[in-house]
Amino acid sequence: MFTGCGTALVTPFRRDLSLDEDTLRRLVRRQIEAGVDFLVPCGTTGESPVLTHDEHLRVVEIVLEEAAGKLPVVAGAGGNDTAKIIRLARELEAMGVHGLLSVSPYYNKPSQEGIYQHYKAIASAVRLPIIVYNVPGRTSSNIEPATLKRLAEIDNIVAVKEASGNMAQISAILNQVPETFTVLSGDDAMTVPVMSVGGKGVISTAGNEIPAEMTQIAKGCLAGDFAAARRLHHKYLPLMEVNFVESNPIPVKAAMGLMGLLDPVWRLPLVPPSPTSLAKIEKVLRDLGLLATVHAAN
Repeated sequence: MFTGCGTALVTPFRRDLSLDEDTLRRLVRRQIEAGVDFLVPCGTTGESPVLTHDEHLRVVEIVLEEAAGKLPVVAGAGGNDTAKIIRLARELEAMGVHGLLSVSPYYNKPSQEGIYQHYKAIASAVRLPIIVYNVPGRTSSNIEPATLKRLAEIDNIVAVKEASGNMAQISAILNQVPETFTVLSGDDAMTVPVMSVGGKGVISTAGNEIPAEMTQIAKGCLAGDFAAARRLHHKYLPLMEVNFVESNPIPVKAAMGLMGLLDPVWRLPLVPPSPTSLAKIEKVLRDLGLLATVHAAN
């Protein structure tokens, strides 16, 4: 179910910082029209830490309504309070999501055994398939291959979003987990390398800007057409890189603003990109022909 390109959706806000439901619906429809394989609301890219509980559920509800069964919806449900995540996971399950993306506990810095028990408890509380999310740069802890091997033995832990950036580790994971366990790239720029050693797709930030192209990259790799995938990878690598010139999702929202897709608004503690970063983002978009007409003319 969770192969190919899944877009880690941004959460659009209005200038008064309220949830922009109309824009969210437009963005989801754009994803569906582009042919993405699944949608991931309320992850890091969706600014989940600054959404209220009700907003979190509302965003997922809107995505489910717009998706209307056309493609799977994998809702973000991660954090560092296991009991709280279990309560959220049960609510999301009752709403009808198709899976959960759950980031490894941050700040607490649990041991490998603690990480294992955290995910085991969540998996025991719901029947939904769970994608583990390993992003050491944000969590300050790494899910080691041996721990993932143990987690893969739990029936409804079915995949990992690997954003360690460590190809040796990703290769070790693929050597240790069963073939039925899906390894997804958590970094757009690593999609082709990860899929070349057995990964099955990507959960993508750039999918917000170029959903069709990111989907083509993943589908090319799955079909064994790495030459075509590499061509697209090289073309859009500057965008994948500039999306992280500052903390995600600051650059991607700025880019989407320049593309005319949303009103670029962030909630504190995130702030707009610096003028230097914004100039870099605008240059990349201009070079790729992605600027909205009004911006391109300036």
